[in-house]
Amino acid sequence: MNNLNNIRLFLWLTLAGMAWLTYTAWNANYSVRAGINPPSAEQTSGTPANDVPRATPSTGSQPQVQAPPQQAAATTGELIHVRTDVLDLRIASQGGDLVRADLLQYFVDKDDPEHLMRLLDDSAATHWVFQSGVSSTAGGAEPTHLGTFRSASNEYVLAPGQDELVVTLDWVGDGPISARKTYTFRRGRYDIALNMTVTPAAGSSWQGTPYVRMERQHVPARRSYTSPDSYSFKGPVLYDGDSFERIKFDDLVKTPEMQDVRGGWFASIQHHFLAAAVPPSDAVYHYDASASGQYVDGELVGGPFVLTAVGPVTDATSAMPLSTTFTLFVGPKLQKQLQEVGSDLERTVDYGITTPLAQPLFTVLDWVHGWVGNWGWAIILVTLLIKAVFYKLTAMSGRSMAKMRKIGPRMKALQERYKDDREGLSKAMMELYKKEKVNPAAGCLPILIQMPFFFAFYWVLVESVEMRQAPFALWLQDLSARDPFYVLPACMAAAMFFQTRMSPAPPDPVQARMMQIMPLVFAAFLVVFPAGLVLYQLTNTSLSILQQWRINKLVARESAAT
Repeated sequence: MNNLNNIRLFLWLTLAGMAWLTYTAWNANYSVRAGINPPSAEQTSGTPANDVPRATPSTGSQPQVQAPPQQAAATTGELIHVRTDVLDLRIASQGGDLVRADLLQYFVDKDDPEHLMRLLDDSAATHWVFQSGVSSTAGGAEPTHLGTFRSASNEYVLAPGQDELVVTLDWVGDGPISARKTYTFRRGRYDIALNMTVTPAAGSSWQGTPYVRMERQHVPARRSYTSPDSYSFKGPVLYDGDSFERIKFDDLVKTPEMQDVRGGWFASIQHHFLAAAVPPSDAVYHYDASASGQYVDGELVGGPFVLTAVGPVTDATSAMPLSTTFTLFVGPKLQKQLQEVGSDLERTVDYGITTPLAQPLFTVLDWVHGWVGNWGWAIILVTLLIKAVFYKLTAMSGRSMAKMRKIGPRMKALQERYKDDREGLSKAMMELYKKEKVNPAAGCLPILIQMPFFFAFYWVLVESVEMRQAPFALWLQDLSARDPFYVLPACMAAAMFFQTRMSPAPPDPVQARMMQIMPLVFAAFLVVFPAGLVLYQLTNTSLSILQQWRINKLVARESAAT
């Protein structure tokens, strides 16, 4: 590979990489029509259903669940207020279910701390609730999500120094059974234990099926080219114990999903946040996902979807009551907590094809952040670490570039001599490279090393909730968003310009002009990327400049000594 081809490869790799990231952001932003408002009642073809998942004794451990009819949502009745150090929740007496959840440590906009991030919500436009219960195989009285529950208090608060808060709700119903739902909340945790028990009267037996389900009104995200919140997948997810499937809402409207799974879970995810239900892993559960589309002028603009997990038919007696514990998760995609809650639940943090590199990169960043307490400094220090790991390889490339710069005048002379003989020029240049021990291909090495980390840093910054709204210093108060004053992209353009001045000049005038405008093109790409990504690139480029400056000095000193 001669020097001209080397430069071309560098340019193509850089442009291709930046174009790929830009296409990814553009596709995420504009693949869905922007600015869709929640549909009105007149525009709605269906509303979240509230049919009870039903199983019969003949179905054994794999109950069949019929698709729920479209009907009006049940009222929530009285609301029980529960507040921990991280969650502010409402439990409805109608059903004894979680119908609202505000995250006390996360804001929609960091400049508006009064506007908390809300996940669960019982309002019609953004309906998103958990429902649970135990359905009877024989009909009659049953403690389902359509029943009424009562608690000893309507207000529960996790007190200072208290690590656990237990909320108990008793079923209000007629029949030969008593039933109870018990929610257990823990300090600093977003996972919630939900235990359901059914106890028949003395001397009698009862047969039922525990279930948990989620209803959500799917509203397409408002796309914005400069908002990271609109980049990620939003919708239902099913996990079968081995792999999980992101189900596009459009596909779910056309084809419901059903499967029998042991050790699975379901969730509704969005950028940085999710709500998930994890049934016990010691039994086979029947999972069902269905949706009803809502249309405006013939165009699908959203609608409700329902995710359900139905357990095996279970016999209960007064001596051995039916008891099932589900784990619910309502909160941010904190990877350490997700790993503890459900098998592979942390995979809802989606780094795409860069996951093999992005996941360990995040682990190192998180470890460094634990020491320095600032994500910006963590990015800088990890960039230093990466640079140190690959120092020997990039130093070899740097020495080759320094020698190429040194023999630049001789290469120009060869071009003049063989300007009408391309074959002779190529042969003469190869002899010159061999004599001076120069490897033109070595100049490709830095970009080949840098691009995978560039992509991985991009996805780590965009997808990791730990870096959401994370400040660095001065005007940089959100590393996951673009630089509001474009200072970092401007500094990056200046650094790249200085770096090109240290590199050997391309022999072709057209290539030389392209190298001169490359800093401006690169800076234009970086304007819309997260500030943390530009900080990484600026740090890496600055370190490369320092390394190349030192190598140039060493090569010049060695040349003077010979």
